[in-house]
Amino acid sequence: MSLLSDLINLNLSESTEKIIAEYIWVGGSGMDVRSKARTLPGPVDDPAKLPKWNYDGSSTDQAPGDDSEVILYPQAIFKDPFRRGNNILVICDVYTPAGEPLPTNKRYDAAKIFSHPDVVAEVPWYGIEQEYTLLQKDVNWPLGWPLGGFPGPQGPYYCGVGADKAYGRDIVDAHYKACVYAGINISGINGEVMPGQWEFQVGPSVGISAGDEVWAARYILERITELAGAVVSFDPKPIPGDWNGAGAHTNYSTKSMREEGGYEVIKKAIEKLGLRHKEHIAAYGKGNERRLTGRHETADINTFSWGVANRGSSVRVGRDTEKNGKGYFEDRRPASNMDPYVVTSMIAETTILRKP
Repeated sequence: MSLLSDLINLNLSESTEKIIAEYIWVGGSGMDVRSKARTLPGPVDDPAKLPKWNYDGSSTDQAPGDDSEVILYPQAIFKDPFRRGNNILVICDVYTPAGEPLPTNKRYDAAKIFSHPDVVAEVPWYGIEQEYTLLQKDVNWPLGWPLGGFPGPQGPYYCGVGADKAYGRDIVDAHYKACVYAGINISGINGEVMPGQWEFQVGPSVGISAGDEVWAARYILERITELAGAVVSFDPKPIPGDWNGAGAHTNYSTKSMREEGGYEVIKKAIEKLGLRHKEHIAAYGKGNERRLTGRHETADINTFSWGVANRGSSVRVGRDTEKNGKGYFEDRRPASNMDPYVVTSMIAETTILRKP
């Protein structure tokens, strides 16, 4: 008699050409990841060859009950680390039956910005540092923390090693390997300053692919915590008080910034960001005011600043960039619950398309 685990791990390619495609999209809250699966007749490696699909938008807060059909448009394909074989994960965006993008479809507007000739010519690179907090299921309290109590103060946990410093490493490593398997350009992981908080980095990724990869990585993380009986939180300040919040620092460069003389281009780009500080803050994640207080390695939410190697500024430039006269900079303002399509495209729009 087969065990449940045997059936879950069945290799479909041994008996059929058919594959399973998991269609993934963002729900009505802007942070709830949804998915459902369908059978396809054979392997597919081009999203343009995948069929569109539909779902009940009234159950995801994206459509009224009397006109509930929402259409999924496949946009990016990743290998499925859960079913493996030729099975795939499919990142989709959402439209009405008439082909109009839903208000929650942030990918649509981002794709328009990234397809602008001036942006295409600059080949924008992104490296996104996605922080998150692992919580104990049912109690909404960080993994490894005593129920109703607190661990020792911050200090030993950042990149810490040991059962009294690193909580949830099995989840983190499983996620890391699953993302590599899926084809996501994940570049690293580390434990963060607050115990139970971790970070993974996606990039360098070009243009719209940065958003696709971050959403795919978030989906995989949600699935792994589901298997582990834990909960992942992207709240920018999950625990009030003297504890670090969670951000999504966004590293950015253009072709001009990476070439000789790029440092001057970087400084002009940062100046443009400062002129639109309020607009960027408004788009950089809900609840960010609880995180951007001027403490815990953040700048105050109401003030724009930048500096070299300064983690208390809105935008940080690395020492290597200053020394080499070219490179990239880091926008430290985005919250952990930001939409990567919104943040990446807005940075490109402000620094490349906007004229001061």
